[in-house]
Amino acid sequence: MSGAEASPAGGATAQISRAYLLEQQSGGVQLPMQPVLLPGQTAGSMTDRICALALRERAFLWWWVLLVPFALMFLLGVCSGFWLFYRGPGVWGVDWPVMWGFALVNYVWWIAIASGGTFVSALFYLVRVDWRTSINRTAETMLLFAAVAAGLYPIMHLGRPWFAYWLFPYPDTMALWPQFRSPLFWDFAALFTYVVASIVFWYFGLIPDFASVRDRARRRGSQLLYGMLALGFRGSGREWRHFRAAYGVMAAIMAPLVISVHSFVGNDFAAAQTTGWHSTEFPPFFVFGALHSGFAVVVLLIIPLRRLYRLEAFITSRHLDALGKLMIVTTFCMAYAYMMDAFNSFYSPDRAEHVYAQAAMFGRYAGIFWGKIALNVFLPQLLWFRAVRLNQIMMLLIALGVTVGMWLERFDIVIVSLSYSKIPSSWGYFHPTFWDWSLMAGTIGLFFGGYLLAIRLIPVVSMYEMRELMKKRRA
Repeated sequence: MSGAEASPAGGATAQISRAYLLEQQSGGVQLPMQPVLLPGQTAGSMTDRICALALRERAFLWWWVLLVPFALMFLLGVCSGFWLFYRGPGVWGVDWPVMWGFALVNYVWWIAIASGGTFVSALFYLVRVDWRTSINRTAETMLLFAAVAAGLYPIMHLGRPWFAYWLFPYPDTMALWPQFRSPLFWDFAALFTYVVASIVFWYFGLIPDFASVRDRARRRGSQLLYGMLALGFRGSGREWRHFRAAYGVMAAIMAPLVISVHSFVGNDFAAAQTTGWHSTEFPPFFVFGALHSGFAVVVLLIIPLRRLYRLEAFITSRHLDALGKLMIVTTFCMAYAYMMDAFNSFYSPDRAEHVYAQAAMFGRYAGIFWGKIALNVFLPQLLWFRAVRLNQIMMLLIALGVTVGMWLERFDIVIVSLSYSKIPSSWGYFHPTFWDWSLMAGTIGLFFGGYLLAIRLIPVVSMYEMRELMKKRRA
């Protein structure tokens, strides 16, 4: 990077200040259409700004204030995990007939959040969506920690998690092979592929930015750290040519992978004869839910990020507007899936399906059912108003509501279906214990705590893509 890039154009600071003041005075609402990048930014000033955040010697006070409670939540989850290994899954509320409880609920919830992040990062890269450039790093980091949180639950529910390696399709001396017809093996194959591909995709996209941070580092430790992470990347024409080709191939792999992974999760349910599960709509239904919750969590992360890191020049109201429109689309996809689910249940010749649907709507778990409808379908209808989409507080509340609503949906699918089996004498109810909630709190702490650690060490915005975007805008 040349030193000339570091000096911003004349009047840039004043323009950004006026735009920021307008947003503050309007309560986060800017009615004129905002650009993807506020004017007055140069490649050098943007790179210096993002690198300075990664190279900052001391973390911000707000970073510690947020990290401490999430770290405590994670430690609570670790303690819960050790107690689970010592006493077994009986410490959870699972019992006959609800043999899958929070473990399956939270597994599907977390993998859905991860899938939504992949959609933003990979698919929008292939279709060259310009506003993706500022938030793809957040989406990729989000999917990484959400996938890790999801992967913990199937292992813990095995009962003997130290034998989890038996899921690998390898022959041992006793000729033991995994049961390839088991949905558990489908989960393992899909999730393992997804986690490995996500890590590679996330890290590969960081290599040019690690090189930029390395070149601006002044301390020896930082130079060594980011130098090793950059893998010797120097920005030659040959390196860039190979990098873009490889990154495009990985994006082309990740885009359909996000559809296949959550379709596998949907097939886990559809392959069972459980009441309310045996339906061909489950694979697309789960994909819709993944996108809905993924977009909501991206909103939950980028709004505090842009405020706390002062990134309003790079993450503008245009990004909130675009994500709000995407949530409108996924809201109607979810509404269609809910209607089809109700149609299949009430018009099914199976009497057990009728009883299950009535119990879900008006029985013991009716609050769960109507809560998911209210939060996933009715609440996002506010996004039809552009003033709401551009209001940061409203967007945060709607995104939080959708995230909670998607968890309620998973609870409704798993718990309610298992509670009302085909034999009335075997009906039973699920009562989550302290260890159910504490393990869930631990995965939430893992997700947000890991994200905070990541944004402390890595560039929070993809700098090389922002430079390419600026070059196109100037052209």
